[in-house]
Amino acid sequence: MPRYCFSLQVRPDRMDEYAERHRAVWPEMLAALAETGWRNYSLFLRNDGLLIGYVEADDLTAAQAAMDATDVNARWQAEMAAYFTGIDGQAPDQGFVQLDEVFNLDDQLNRVHAESNSDD
Repeated sequence: MPRYCFSLQVRPDRMDEYAERHRAVWPEMLAALAETGWRNYSLFLRNDGLLIGYVEADDLTAAQAAMDATDVNARWQAEMAAYFTGIDGQAPDQGFVQLDEVFNLDDQLNRVHAESNSDD
């Protein structure tokens, strides 16, 4: 399963409100995310507003496009846009910076295991 990580910057003066909004995401938004292929999706917020997101999806571009086609996502992104800096008028789910994965424990352990089995 492909893994994706991204970052955004939450306005420092809106961090508490942003976190509160995510304690009770609209049920229809949650359903849309699940239905469009977003799995194991988490957001982490640092005390200076740095937001790190992690999601697994077969194809993140396709999952984003499927969400773009939903009315609930348009409403959610419109409400969330005011919480962020540096997205230059984009919706937050389109304005994030995707990060490159440089290490994954399971991948490394699987590689080592496969190499040790091929030596037998």
